[in-house]
Amino acid sequence: MADRTRCGKGVLLILDGLGDRGQPLFDGATPLEAAETPNMDRLVHGGQGGLVDPLFPGVPVGTHTGTGILLGIPPADIVRLARGPIEAAGIGLRGPDGELLIRANLATLEPTADGLRISDRRAGRISGAEVEELTRELQRIDLGNGIHAGLHPATGHRAVLSLQGAGLSARISDTDPGETGPAAVPLPPCRPLDESAEAAVTAAALNHASLIIHQHLQQHPLNRRRQAAGLPPANGIICRSPGTRQPARGLTRHLGLEAALIAGESTVIGLGHLLGLKVYSDPRFTSLPDTDLAAKIGRAVTALGDNDLVFIHVKGPDICAHDRDAAGKRDLLQRIDRALAPLLGEDVVIGITGDHSTDCNSGRHTGDPVPSLLYFRAGRRDRCHRFDEAGCAGGGLGRLSGTGFLCALLDAMGAMHKFREEDLPYYSPP
Repeated sequence: MADRTRCGKGVLLILDGLGDRGQPLFDGATPLEAAETPNMDRLVHGGQGGLVDPLFPGVPVGTHTGTGILLGIPPADIVRLARGPIEAAGIGLRGPDGELLIRANLATLEPTADGLRISDRRAGRISGAEVEELTRELQRIDLGNGIHAGLHPATGHRAVLSLQGAGLSARISDTDPGETGPAAVPLPPCRPLDESAEAAVTAAALNHASLIIHQHLQQHPLNRRRQAAGLPPANGIICRSPGTRQPARGLTRHLGLEAALIAGESTVIGLGHLLGLKVYSDPRFTSLPDTDLAAKIGRAVTALGDNDLVFIHVKGPDICAHDRDAAGKRDLLQRIDRALAPLLGEDVVIGITGDHSTDCNSGRHTGDPVPSLLYFRAGRRDRCHRFDEAGCAGGGLGRLSGTGFLCALLDAMGAMHKFREEDLPYYSPP
């Protein structure tokens, strides 16, 4: 374990979807390259820059994978950690052992002669308060054969679909097709992924639950009001990443560190709970670009008093990129930079990175490495002067994994020790 009497303090700022690709709006520059970020530039100029591959070079990952790695979940564990149980942990959903938990979006579905089509995967980014109203009567749905479903609100347009009953299996396909562009696409049915009876029963149960939920939401007064106001109705669900509750282990606990997480998004909050981090949330900490950045940074500064390491997660850049809003992403990055000012006066190790890159052209996660920086007063310096994709490409950190970046930050804090055999699971690739 680390000698905490000799361990310094650290802050790791995780900017969700930070990296990007060249945007026509900025003559081929990325939103970060187009942004004015004097505070982050100052940090990288006084420290080192680099590029981080969350898991594997060139492989896109989801938020729970990229963020989980940066929070210290071993790479071999993260590939088996499903999004559904993480989302459930984030909203405090507790049920019986064996309950199947599935990440869901409230979406806009259009009936056609060939079945339902998805016209908006996020129902116009419907608000969390509206999702709570829409799901209030869907907490327990009898599907027959001893199986029950429940739809539980999470963050924004997100929800958790739970399935309870005997003989359920996570070996089922997603009904969320992922980013598809502006055109409506067919709603795929859930299918078993193996030949077991359990998988067949579970796929049928999810399809049955989805139909009941669509029929209920289609007639809901709130959706009628939304349509009258010219807004897309949230009249169905699309699902992905099913799983059951599993314990999680993390590097910070392995090293005996006290660590905290500042976040406002249920997936990340769920990761924090699974890892046993001190999770600080607040109504002002949202998952949208309007999150109160000053409040997040202020809470982090306070949390440093009782913790060795404080993680700060900001979801907004990813939201802007999914919405193909390059200007909004640039502007948000500039706001984040201004909000960082109080941290620059602290004698702490500062790391800034992202869980993955998200391209504003396509609105999807990409496998491009993430620009990252590591700063501490006694640390090495390189020749990076700008914190962006181009500037960090030649940085002294080089190109490293998400786990490697976390280890570099912990080493700068004095929290690492010489390698031991029992450490291997925390560093080994999956």
